[in-house]
Amino acid sequence: MPNYLPTIPIPRWQDILDVLIVAYVIYRIALLIRGTRTMQMVVGLVIIGVAFVGSQMLGLFTLNWLLNNFLGSLIVILVVIFQADIRRALTRVGAQSFFGPRAPAASAAEELATASAWLAARRIGALIVIEQEDGLNEFVESGRLLYGRVSPELIETIFMRGSPLHDGAVIIKGDQVLSAACLLPLSSNPNVSLALGTRHRAAIGLTEDSDAVVLVVSEEDGTISIARGGQLERGLDPPAVLEMLRTLPA
Repeated sequence: MPNYLPTIPIPRWQDILDVLIVAYVIYRIALLIRGTRTMQMVVGLVIIGVAFVGSQMLGLFTLNWLLNNFLGSLIVILVVIFQADIRRALTRVGAQSFFGPRAPAASAAEELATASAWLAARRIGALIVIEQEDGLNEFVESGRLLYGRVSPELIETIFMRGSPLHDGAVIIKGDQVLSAACLLPLSSNPNVSLALGTRHRAAIGLTEDSDAVVLVVSEEDGTISIARGGQLERGLDPPAVLEMLRTLPA
């Protein structure tokens, strides 16, 4: 039996590092497009690629010719389709956020706790989403882009009655307010109490499909709640809110 082991090259440490870097970049890109329309387009391109290989194997010459001409311009097509996503990803690389989402820093947690206390005392409804590992680009793009630093004044101004941005959710990543007036999916869980309003059902709905943490202030009674993992914890006071935000994974 021939021995093929001598022909297998011994991997260098550079090769291992190369593979790890590429794998990490692919992982970060997957997080960026997860839950967005871009992900659906990527799935479509994968299906086209499978169809191309299948047409070659099965001898479907017309289909193979059509797909071959399409894939020949794939680079141009990708740039046109994903130009917004490419621009956003490059911006994140420059901002050093591409390499990992940040949970609220201590100062951001304090700002959010202060803002929620102010809103609760005046019974001003609020819906504040804190992005974690799962990307929320689809929901960020549904609102008005802000990219402002988290502060009680900004949060309070957004949710003030009469503000054009108060009807919807604010999405925060790290210490940045990404977008306001965002639309969130309502929970479809039949076990969710019917006494809960739209804000609370939206908070639960988003956390059912992502690892986001959602802070809710009730307009009816000023109650502060936090939703995560599809569960809602109600009746929190500002110190409890601050403690929970500080314990989010870094």
